[in-house]
Amino acid sequence: MDRYEQIAGELRQRIERGELRPGDRVPSTREITRRWNVAMATATKVLAELRGQGLVRAVPGVGTVVAEAAAPARAQAPARPAAGERQIPRRLTVEGGLTTDRIVAAAVEIADHEGLEALSMRRVAAELDAATMSLYRHVPDKDGLVNLMMEQVFAAVRFSPADAELPWRARLELAARLIWDLFRAHPWLASALSMTRPQPLSNALPFGEWVLSTLAAEGLDLQTVLTAYLTLFNYVRGTALNLEMEAAAEAATGQDAEAWMDQQEPQFMELVAEYPTFLRLTTEGYDFDLDQLFDFGLQRLLDGFAALINSAAQPSSSPRS
Repeated sequence: MDRYEQIAGELRQRIERGELRPGDRVPSTREITRRWNVAMATATKVLAELRGQGLVRAVPGVGTVVAEAAAPARAQAPARPAAGERQIPRRLTVEGGLTTDRIVAAAVEIADHEGLEALSMRRVAAELDAATMSLYRHVPDKDGLVNLMMEQVFAAVRFSPADAELPWRARLELAARLIWDLFRAHPWLASALSMTRPQPLSNALPFGEWVLSTLAAEGLDLQTVLTAYLTLFNYVRGTALNLEMEAAAEAATGQDAEAWMDQQEPQFMELVAEYPTFLRLTTEGYDFDLDQLFDFGLQRLLDGFAALINSAAQPSSSPRS
């Protein structure tokens, strides 16, 4: 028996004993990787096996839950149509209910909880209980699906008319925090976005226009405006890349960052013994907080922008003829 079948069997027993009731969430793939110390692919097979047995179903925005009539599919005889009644194939019924919005919402849910590496057209189809090929009637391919996912999540970034009255620094800080919150909510987003080959995302344009117009209004030339915008965006994105990396590391090791550091402390103490400043820091400890690190760096970056803007505002002195 394969490992995924063993894990699926354990979960099936919990469902049959009533420990997991209809509507209860079952462990996500990320939770399965942590609890049973298996690869993400194995965890994905576990949920697919349970879905195939009719024990669980996917609920967009919630996750995978125990089905209302949770019993192994092999124990259920298919309902026979009444005399004169036309039986509609189940798959046709599902495909008829598919929409681009439903597909994108399911894909975002998977990526939010399990990371972008767990996303595939087959996996999304399984979550929606549809045929994989039916998705291609609504989305072109996985890359196109990821673009649609980014479009959807960027739609949440909005500025109010009152925000337009803020001074330049407050406007840029607001923009940076909004995009940081977006990365926080969707850890996969930072790695999906490209700096060197930017994707054409219409819902990301209001954010870009907000930052660009703010800097341009302070008298900076357009080349400097774009460079400053890219610097700000890349700072937020670069910091946010740690969110997905940490989530993946936690899934792989079953330990959060603090527990992992506690385990590594003896090795670090030995390593830094000959480096006094590192030794002091390791001995005293450091309360690592990614939000605080983000805030510290953002303020220093805005300090640099302030010096740039002040320099641009200074009248240039030209020698008299």
